[in-house]
Amino acid sequence: MASNIVVVTGASGYIGCHIVSNLLSRGRHVRATVRDSSDPDRVAHLEALEIRQGGSLEIVEMDLFDGDSVNKAIAGAEEVIHTAAAVMIMSSNPQLKIVDPSVIGTQNIVAAIDNSDTVRCLIHTSSTAAIRPTKWKNGTTLTSETWADDATLENNPYGLAKVSSERIVRNWHSQKSVESRKRLVTIHPCMVFGPPMSTRHLRGSLALMMSVLRREMPVVLPMQINVVDVRDVAEAHVKALTEGEDGGRYLVTAGDVSMKEMAKLLISQYPDMNLPSFELPYSLALIAAIFHPKISVSWARNHLKKKIFWDSTPAVNDLGMDWILPPDSILAAADRVIENDWVKTLND
Repeated sequence: MASNIVVVTGASGYIGCHIVSNLLSRGRHVRATVRDSSDPDRVAHLEALEIRQGGSLEIVEMDLFDGDSVNKAIAGAEEVIHTAAAVMIMSSNPQLKIVDPSVIGTQNIVAAIDNSDTVRCLIHTSSTAAIRPTKWKNGTTLTSETWADDATLENNPYGLAKVSSERIVRNWHSQKSVESRKRLVTIHPCMVFGPPMSTRHLRGSLALMMSVLRREMPVVLPMQINVVDVRDVAEAHVKALTEGEDGGRYLVTAGDVSMKEMAKLLISQYPDMNLPSFELPYSLALIAAIFHPKISVSWARNHLKKKIFWDSTPAVNDLGMDWILPPDSILAAADRVIENDWVKTLND
């Protein structure tokens, strides 16, 4: 068995696979956990990654709901990067589909670390959703001091999942003595763009861009998009293994664009695709939300037309981050989609 193993949970996911790629490029020994190792859709893009001399990749199955499975995946590891979580914002059963995977999974992760005598560090993937309250004033700038404690199962199940799972790791960390506790850092990305490695990655943050590329609506919504590149998110996780404050809570955000600006950027890159660019007026967008299967009126009122900003200065100062600009991240994502002819790919 290789020594100095880094376990990456949720390795088939958008962020997870880029973390695996980053680690392998550094010659690290990576144990990548996936839900089903026999599913090419989950492992083919991992198996295709380049491995620097001295590094290695082990792909293992892990069920976040099974404590024994989690114990086995983490046994003998020195570091754990926990990215595995549901990426859905809404569901007909939010407790089961959104909250439970984050909460029960994270409980099993910290229990497995306690059962191990080798793990020294946990990097936990959180989100700006754990920081942003359900309602905010237009133009607000949030820091890592804020919590989305008003998130509920009814109004913000994704935020509830992220807050709950982060509370678990922070309570676990704080209840131990300084001498015995493991190093803990949480990373908080906003909407993630950059090159996808699989059609699995076209949901989540990229779904907004895909709705433009697929011309799912003849207009764009009057909304702001906070952007960070998936490669920067991966870099922040890997740097946090050794850099930054123990117990640090780091926002990773590069900037923002409007959905209209994103559409115009895509049109300039792909002028023959006849993409939409007309921005629907706010009042009409609220009416459209009544009939849209994935957008509620309450969500539209809270998110459309209003802007929010994030202070990612600590990540720059402590982790040495240098952000890829949002237009470059968006085009990197779109170029990969176009190159692989994924525009018409269904992502059910």
